[in-house]
Amino acid sequence: MVESWSFLDTAESNFRPLVVIELAKGTKEETIEWFTKRIVDKKVNGGAQLLIKPLVTENGVENIYLVGASHLRLLLGAETVGLVKECSDNSMRTFTYSSRKTFKHFADDNHDFLTMAECQYIIKHELENLRAKDEKMIPGYPQAKLYPGKSIVRRLLTSGILVQIFPLHDREELKKLCHSWYGRVKVGYQPLDDIRCYFGETIALYFGFLEYFTFALIPMAVIGIPYYMFAWEDYDKYVMFATFNLLWSTVILEVWKRICAILTYRWGTLLMKRQFEEPRPGFHGVLGINPVTGREEPVYSSFKRQLRIYLVSLPFVCLCLYFSLYVMMIYFDLEQWALDYHKENESNFSSLMLYVPSIIYAVVIEIMNRIYRYAAEFLTSWENHRLESSYQNHLILKVLVFNFLNCFASLFYIAFVLFDMKLLRQSLATLLITSQILNQFAESLLPYWLQKRYNRRMKKRMCSTKTDADLSLAEQITMEKEMGTYLGTFDDYLELFLQFGYVSLFSCVYPLAAVFAVLNNITEIYSDALKMCRVYKRPFAEPTANIGVWQLAFETMSVISVVTNCILIGMSPEVDALFPDSKMDLVLTVALVEHLLLAIKFIMAFVIPDKPRDIQMKLAKLEFESLEALKQQVRAFQMQL
Repeated sequence: MVESWSFLDTAESNFRPLVVIELAKGTKEETIEWFTKRIVDKKVNGGAQLLIKPLVTENGVENIYLVGASHLRLLLGAETVGLVKECSDNSMRTFTYSSRKTFKHFADDNHDFLTMAECQYIIKHELENLRAKDEKMIPGYPQAKLYPGKSIVRRLLTSGILVQIFPLHDREELKKLCHSWYGRVKVGYQPLDDIRCYFGETIALYFGFLEYFTFALIPMAVIGIPYYMFAWEDYDKYVMFATFNLLWSTVILEVWKRICAILTYRWGTLLMKRQFEEPRPGFHGVLGINPVTGREEPVYSSFKRQLRIYLVSLPFVCLCLYFSLYVMMIYFDLEQWALDYHKENESNFSSLMLYVPSIIYAVVIEIMNRIYRYAAEFLTSWENHRLESSYQNHLILKVLVFNFLNCFASLFYIAFVLFDMKLLRQSLATLLITSQILNQFAESLLPYWLQKRYNRRMKKRMCSTKTDADLSLAEQITMEKEMGTYLGTFDDYLELFLQFGYVSLFSCVYPLAAVFAVLNNITEIYSDALKMCRVYKRPFAEPTANIGVWQLAFETMSVISVVTNCILIGMSPEVDALFPDSKMDLVLTVALVEHLLLAIKFIMAFVIPDKPRDIQMKLAKLEFESLEALKQQVRAFQMQL
């Protein structure tokens, strides 16, 4: 590339605000001057080489700044973050500024070549990579210490100087997306490509998985209804249903990998090369030299981290698991009390009281899950993981273990200790339906109502009857900065994971679980879409090639479901009657069937390719062309010698 960062001009007449920075009220002038200078400084001087302007309102200059970038700066940033775009020959390639003319729809005057979400992602990347050089502290705040390599944005956030950074909504594009996405009730697919262009690949992939999972549940729901209506107590008739469930859970997860590959190839993220992972902003330690990169960065002893994990985090998690089991035993005491009350009274009221303990327990489970989530985040952050991927893996592991035990321990206890299938059906139905109602209320309805009330109050204060699309930039920012922050897809995937457990673990006991899951997911698509567009600030786009560790979590759940369903079928009176003389034969037969089903499951996972044939060929072709280009560069270098 002939051009370099140094020739870029930081001034641009047509300034387009993309990202908002809100500083705390009363922030010292020298701090503002230093921070804005670092943002506009050239890359060679350690700056981000972006554009920044203060937001000027009727009351004067606010503590809010708008960040943008020149078109040329964004193109060079696209190369830095490794964005993949479509070429004129319909192939997908990593964007480089030197070969920009070969990409489809590129023109020097076409500022729509990069989507707004991609531009905001580039700016976020540059701001997060602003590192301290020789500064020992943040100017004006001697208590806010700095050292070479420390993330400036992270230090400003932890010091309370920087309130928040968020990307701006595009009101016109948002209005179009709302109309095509959830503006009208229709039977059809979601506009995933439009969602990806506006919110990025991570969120689009979640909605793609939610839609796919909902459609995949329909066969289970259709088959489950007649089983529920005509074969409620005949567990031997559930053998075929349970077998179908086990094969179904394998097929849908393998087919999803293929669909995921098709989507992410089209979006370009399947080809994005994973760069050497930088230390996460929250990582801290003594300044040292990274032996791989040779750069200065914080260094923290892995031995100390392991001590924190095994001496503090692990005992805490075990204590929480014990507390969850203790609460479960209280629930069973309540169940026994309700049953005794019903036997004494035999009334309609006493019949309703039979469901009260399960409802209370479902509410307690949701409360415990949310409290534990905050504790797990604090502990994982305190463990001081260097990489964001390591932090996420440890957090997900903590949360999944607790949620699995908290949500399913009572069902396992009822099934395999109490051997009470009627109570198992009742508890499963109550836990599933109650958790779905609580999640819909807590995650969508309540935040939407609070945000709508706030927006109405703000518009009255502005003495304005304008629609959202007619708001001035200052009014738009004033409203958006008070909106809630979307914390990512973690909770959404967790909800689907638990739902998958309710459907698959005890399918032969409660076939209607899939029906309620489908109904919930249909409303979930619309409520989550409303939440993303109207309740929360616009999140930064995050490229991703798959659903990550959640794929492994779902596959693990499907393996556990094989074991539970085989044992439940083996416990049925009809199957038990086939082995009147030897229970050992029954156990061995159930174990044999379970191993056979697991073998079929793993064979199917091996036989079904993760990527379609055409995607494999395109990836192989790109790899071949990259090797050929590298060989030509080596030959050219050798000829120069």
